Amino acid sequence: MFETLLTRADESIGRITLNRPEKLNPLSTEMLGELIAAARWFDEETNVKVVVIDGAGRGFSAGADLGSFSSPANTGLRDAADAGRRMAEAIENMRAVTLAAIHGWCVGGGLVLAAACDLRIAEEGSQFSIPEVDLGIPLAWGGIPRLVREIGPALTKELVLTCRPFDAAEAMQAGFINRIVAPGDLQNRATELANSLAQKASLTLYATKRHVNAVTEQMVGTARSWSDADGLLTAVADPDCCAARNAYLAARGRGG
Repeated sequence: MFETLLTRADESIGRITLNRPEKLNPLSTEMLGELIAAARWFDEETNVKVVVIDGAGRGFSAGADLGSFSSPANTGLRDAADAGRRMAEAIENMRAVTLAAIHGWCVGGGLVLAAACDLRIAEEGSQFSIPEVDLGIPLAWGGIPRLVREIGPALTKELVLTCRPFDAAEAMQAGFINRIVAPGDLQNRATELANSLAQKASLTLYATKRHVNAVTEQMVGTARSWSDADGLLTAVADPDCCAARNAYLAARGRGG
């Protein structure tokens, strides 16, 4: 059904797997578009109450695939820069309860995808990182309000500005994830949690999700994230930001 995702629906439980494991599941414009389409597809599957979102291979996601955003196949640079915001909104607005099952690295845009989910569990040993500032770009895609909503403004500023990695234990202490599970037990525990939720009535699941989202939207709204794409495009062309990005990539042997 998709080129970059694996999807399936098994009665009341669905699954979306990011499926570019050879590159640690980077979020290309193609994958972002397919995530939007998958969210809409599951909304039509009215029997599905819970959707688990995970990553194939060694990790959840390495974040945005920056190389894909300047591809000639894109209809426009701003549309490409705005694709991540549209993805996060599509995932967040799904009718089903969404559960991010995280292992390995969860980086940048991958963390925004996880933040758009209703619940998050992570395997012990998972690592999180928000490297955008080091790359000379702002955290976009509605990532700032979602992080403020989940972990508060002070820690959001620290993690986004310093770009320092943090582990599952710190993520749970901060309130970003709901549970830590033993290595190798992520899929079992995700299925167990999904099954427990799927036993409940669809109406009460949906009503609770919408109610909580409505309250948090009043506290920390994401509507202004429409302009994130403009900040992202400005940073891509800014000389100081370009120098920071080139230095970051050169330090990791990836060239300028």
